[in-house]
Formats: sequence, C-alpha cells, structure tokens
Amino acid sequence: MVLAAFLVGAALSLAGLVVAVVRGLGLWRQARHTAGTFTSELESFDEKTARTERHLAEWERASVRLDAAVERLRVSRARLRVLQDAVEQAQARIGWLRVFVPR
Repeated sequence: MVLAAFLVGAALSLAGLVVAVVRGLGLWRQARHTAGTFTSELESFDEKTARTERHLAEWERASVRLDAAVERLRVSRARLRVLQDAVEQAQARIGWLRVFVPR
C-alpha cells in the first residue's frame, strides 16, 4: 500500500513537472513573439514620428515663405493704392480737357 502511494505520488509529480515544462516553453515562445511584435511596433512608431517631424519642418519652411509672400503682397498693394490715387488725381485734374479732345 505504501509502495502504491509512493508510485502514485511519483507519477503525479512527474505529470506536474511535464505540465510545468510545457507551460514554461509556451510562456517562453509567447515572450519571444511579444518582444518581436513590441519591437516592430516601436520601429513603426519611430518611423511615423520621423515622418511627422519631416512634415513639421516642411510646414515651418512653407510658413516662413508664406509670411514673406504676404509681406511682399502687402507692399505691392500699398504701391498699387498709391498709383491708383495718382491716376485718379491726374484724371480729375485733366478732366476738363476732355471737352476739347474729339473722340
């Protein structure tokens, strides 16, 4: 009877050891797979971050160019207003000559 109990205990211990080894191997494989997935996701995140930084730098350069173009446009519009005022003044001054000029 003691021998039977010893054999049953040894068999259960061996079965427990086998289950522990199988689960340990599964955990190790899962850890490797998870590490690979985590690494690939980090690389993807780094790539997207780099692309975002490039777009931001391009936007900043475009913004500087836009500011310069807006300033040039403001100056050109001011010059145009001065020229239009000068033309209107000249037309007002010589408007009376139209009476003598045939069409």
